[in-house]
Amino acid sequence: MEFLVRTENRLPNDTPADIRDRLRKGERERATELREAGVLRRLWRVPGRNATIGLYEAEDPAALHDALVSLPMWTWMDVTVEALATHPQEKKG
Repeated sequence: MEFLVRTENRLPNDTPADIRDRLRKGERERATELREAGVLRRLWRVPGRNATIGLYEAEDPAALHDALVSLPMWTWMDVTVEALATHPQEKKG
């Protein structure tokens, strides 16, 4: 299944720089792992906000949830998920 995932980072502004840096590094590393596993297919930044839009692929909503909660920033994220279905015009043949 494919999912459109919108996230907004709500890490408090007063978070110490060393913790912020550690979390960002961990986030990049985990995102790379999810890409290599084929779970994170595409990722876009939202200009002017600390937000992303991602295209994820997972066996089911529970597997997607497991992937998202594995992100180091999970605790500070607002997340919305939309399950996607193939449009008839996209089918070949």
